[in-house]
Amino acid sequence: MKNSNIILIGMPTSGKSTMGVILAKILGYNFVDADLVIQKREGRILSEIIEEDGIEKFIDIENRINSEINEEKSVIATGGSVVYGREAMEHYKNIGTVIYLKLDMEELMNRLHDAKQRGVVMREGQTLLSLYNERTVLYEKYADITIDEKNHNLEEVVELTLKALEEKMHD
Repeated sequence: MKNSNIILIGMPTSGKSTMGVILAKILGYNFVDADLVIQKREGRILSEIIEEDGIEKFIDIENRINSEINEEKSVIATGGSVVYGREAMEHYKNIGTVIYLKLDMEELMNRLHDAKQRGVVMREGQTLLSLYNERTVLYEKYADITIDEKNHNLEEVVELTLKALEEKMHD
């Protein structure tokens, strides 16, 4: 069935993986972590790919592998930089509902203490704020549903997401 997937996009630490697992359990879906799929296919962890091949090559690899993820009834948690890949995002729009888990900059700063260790894709000299501003535009462009996490805990974000999905199904 086309469009049976839920694809989670958003900045690192927005809770895509954590929430993805919970949503999958509630809905009886499979859970796919796109970053783990990349690591498995490449035989290296993300930070090694970025270190060894550089950011542009990593984005190409991420775009290609995400474009090839074909699931049904799955919650797919993507890497924060997936939105740089047009093919990947168009593919995801075709196979499911794209949900943007929106964090504000302040919350992002609180959660993201060590960007390097998390394998955050940042160009040389790029600040977290410029990265945030660059990606936010793309997240909003591709999102079918935006969930604003401001002042909400994980449980509330899950509830808001389920409610938004239900409303979208009845449109």
